[in-house]
Amino acid sequence: MDATQRTMQFTCGGNSLIGILDLPERPLARGVLVVTSAPQYRIGNHRHFTLLARLLAARGIPVMRFDHRGMGDSEGEARPIDALGDDLQAAMRAFFAQMPAMQDVVLWGLGDAATAAVLYAHADTRVSGVVLLNPWMPVPAGAARTHGLPPLLARLGELDFWKRVASDTHNGADSAAALRQHMRAAAADASLPLPQRVLASLSGFDGAALVILGGDEPGARHVDALLKRHELRCKCVTIDGADRTFASRAWRDAVAEASANWIASW
Repeated sequence: MDATQRTMQFTCGGNSLIGILDLPERPLARGVLVVTSAPQYRIGNHRHFTLLARLLAARGIPVMRFDHRGMGDSEGEARPIDALGDDLQAAMRAFFAQMPAMQDVVLWGLGDAATAAVLYAHADTRVSGVVLLNPWMPVPAGAARTHGLPPLLARLGELDFWKRVASDTHNGADSAAALRQHMRAAAADASLPLPQRVLASLSGFDGAALVILGGDEPGARHVDALLKRHELRCKCVTIDGADRTFASRAWRDAVAEASANWIASW
């Protein structure tokens, strides 16, 4: 399918932000917003995001990638990765303005950008899914470990406790809704450790989630263990041999194929 590329400019907090649209000739109703982080900006390491956008657009999926404030060609001061909500909201608004027939958006992020994506996703009903590549969930310094996991993260901020509270005070759908509400509150609590907030965000997110892990990335094993322990609703794919940034063309192609197939499957 033929696709075109368009540069766009929009504002956030009085600052001018730059984005790139990859638009299919006949776009599907679901788009992808690529979330970027400090070392990557809108092109990505090894041109990862540019190549991904081209493949998705060739499959009919409109894609927007942008530089948040203080990065790349965008104005303003850089924000911490867990404080990009306003930038993402501005990008979503600009994306829908360009694609008025679009119905929903999947957020796609690598590393700490994946962290930013999932922290935002549950707060915006237009976000139907997230694709998270090697999401950044550092172990707190000095945390004691049990079987490779720090107790704080293993407990997910008393997730088991909140499950009991929800089941004791609500039934069925009400119980699940109560748990999601508690998890969303935890995700928004900046005083909590970042990994705890990420896992709470996934627990409170109503949409679909795809987690893609590099088989040779040590941090990915930590993430995989956390997801399995807490039985979070997400599909996990491991790219054998891949490193943190999916540096080879074969690994990036595998990521793009997994992303495109999953986005079109629901």
